[in-house]
Amino acid sequence: MSPVLSLSGVRYTYPDGREALHGVDLSVGEGERVALLGPNGAGKTTLVLHLNGILSGEGEVAVGGLPVVKENLTEIRRRVGVVFQDPDDQLFMPTVAEDVAFGPANLGLRGAELDARVGEALAAVGMSEHRDRAPHHLSFGQRRRVAVATVLAMRPQILVMDEPSSNLDPAARRELAEILLGLDVTLLMVTHDLPYALQLCQRALILDAGRIVADGPARELLGDDELLARHRLELPFGFSVPREGL
Repeated sequence: MSPVLSLSGVRYTYPDGREALHGVDLSVGEGERVALLGPNGAGKTTLVLHLNGILSGEGEVAVGGLPVVKENLTEIRRRVGVVFQDPDDQLFMPTVAEDVAFGPANLGLRGAELDARVGEALAAVGMSEHRDRAPHHLSFGQRRRVAVATVLAMRPQILVMDEPSSNLDPAARRELAEILLGLDVTLLMVTHDLPYALQLCQRALILDAGRIVADGPARELLGDDELLARHRLELPFGFSVPREGL
């Protein structure tokens, strides 16, 4: 079976000459939950923007076996759902339901089929009762959940979350974690929140200076203090990675 996501020899140089990615190879299987970790400037955002064709460099990227090339971008952007760090970058319609309906409507869905898709996505994030509210009247955590719903309504193969726990209070952070753990979707999570990565992901990658320098079980990588220190990653004060089985 082909991987859901594959990258081979991906390199990217910005117009100013800065090399952001240096031959990245990566394969993600269906249903995996993977944390993408690394210091600021490591190339994480550049890598994510290759997944839906916003950026294109050397090498090959494929989603569900479909190459990420210009003629496939409409389908690729349905398959790869990106939830941005700031939900207000994704919410712009008068009501929650209209925001969630926007993507599927652009695919041609109408009537009962569109309503069902919106209802399904809102139920998945626990926001059904807010469908008729204006997004800007919701809390930040609720807006992030609606942003997730706008992506889920497209029924993506891969859900990409950019710093999902940022700016959330403890209750909203827990609620979002419970939602993400309950989704039947491949997850790629870009985060500096190492405990959240450990909670949500079985596998972790460390990207530094445009190269994947570590790839393995999240518990193993996050329990390696020397590895984290080499790549400017730190667990919160007092936090320790539980031993297997505890």
